[in-house]
Amino acid sequence: MLKLVKLCAVAAAALIAHAPLVAAETEAPAAETFEFQAEVNRLMDIIINSLYKNKEIFLREVISNGSDALDKIRFVAVSDKTALDSKKELEIRISFDKDARTLTIRDSGVGMTKADLVANLGTVAKSGTTNFVEAMSGDQGGDLSLIGQFGVGFYSVYLVADKVRVRSKHNDDEQHCWESAADSSFSVWKDDGEDLGRGTEITLYLKEDAGEFLDQDRLEELVLRYSEFITFPIYLYKSSTETVEVEDEEEEDLDDEEEEDEDLDEEDDEYEEEDEAPRTTTVTNWDWSQVNSESAIWARDASEVEDDEYKSFYKTFSKDTADPTTWIHFKAEGEVEFKSILFVPGQVPFDMYDSYHNKNAQLRLYVRKVLITDEFEDLVPRYLNFLRGVVDSDDLPLNVSRETLQQHKVLKVMGKKLVRKALEMLRKLAQKSGEDDDDEDEDEEEEGDDEDDEEEAKQDPYVAAWKSTSRVDGIEQASR
Repeated sequence: MLKLVKLCAVAAAALIAHAPLVAAETEAPAAETFEFQAEVNRLMDIIINSLYKNKEIFLREVISNGSDALDKIRFVAVSDKTALDSKKELEIRISFDKDARTLTIRDSGVGMTKADLVANLGTVAKSGTTNFVEAMSGDQGGDLSLIGQFGVGFYSVYLVADKVRVRSKHNDDEQHCWESAADSSFSVWKDDGEDLGRGTEITLYLKEDAGEFLDQDRLEELVLRYSEFITFPIYLYKSSTETVEVEDEEEEDLDDEEEEDEDLDEEDDEYEEEDEAPRTTTVTNWDWSQVNSESAIWARDASEVEDDEYKSFYKTFSKDTADPTTWIHFKAEGEVEFKSILFVPGQVPFDMYDSYHNKNAQLRLYVRKVLITDEFEDLVPRYLNFLRGVVDSDDLPLNVSRETLQQHKVLKVMGKKLVRKALEMLRKLAQKSGEDDDDEDEDEEEEGDDEDDEEEAKQDPYVAAWKSTSRVDGIEQASR
């Protein structure tokens, strides 16, 4: 009898112990709460006061992370043919909801497991991209170049958002959700919402003063400014309006008697129809539209780029209608590595000499095809402030402000190489101009003034360069 009582007690205890587990299976998955491994308030202070001066760059950071995720899955797919089976398209999509005040950025990249969400988003300055590069360093990915290797770019979303929710699906795990309101903790749970297939979706619950990022024109402007040359297509869910003619229901329901009455006086009816304007209404349509379409031609070898591509690229980024006079496309190696294309405009700026001391060269600095800044004061000397072009380097940090970047020692080395290449380009232009003048001399004699100009051009190759741009006025001023 005693043994039977003991057995019953053991069975009852077992049932009680397992009861919560059975109940948990039938209920919604509970969220696990984790503590951040660094003080988020301190992190926000660092981001706002040290790293980022403009709130708008959060979009650049999120798109850059999405581009990295797409690069990763494409790299994995080289050895694993089934990696893309869950979702074939490699793309980034941006949408917004004005009523809910949310902005959503979704990519179809490699995605994150639950452990990745906790490790990469729960630790300050923890970069999943850095881990990925390190893991591949002993394999074929030794020279793999990705953008987000600095680990603080994601947290820039809190410049504009009170709360952030991240949904992610990795091929090796179920879909999970990460959420935090930038306080001392974050939550992670299994996501039973819309199936992503593969990739990551970031939803920002915007602050009251961040309403500008719910405007489709503003979002398109930012994507074109910072991420125009991202390798993967970026789509924006935008609206368009069109005016359509509305059919009159009464006309459709005309009976036979009305039709007979109309036939009695055709001329009067035709006159009335001409006077009556058709009824119209405005319809709003929503659809995905690709924002970025230009390719980063500077990343290709110079021998693979046609002259027409250079001219088209120049007009696109400079907003100039005229073809460039000349250009130079090169890759610098050594202490610092970067790729660049420098252009001499087809026409001298009208304010070239009026604002000489206040005008800077229109050079755009990119890090792995992501715009960092287009405002530089000392990258090249003042006498080269007419230059336009792009510079793309892998040796510069993406997550720094323009003011901090100005003091980066790499820029000094970069500036010297740019000046050297710019002078080489102008020297070749001067020589070509001199050869053209010599060919003309063989056919006809020039007047005395033209001979003086040619002699002056031979003495000063830069005068010849400016002469080739048809800006004869001010040559003396430019040479002084």
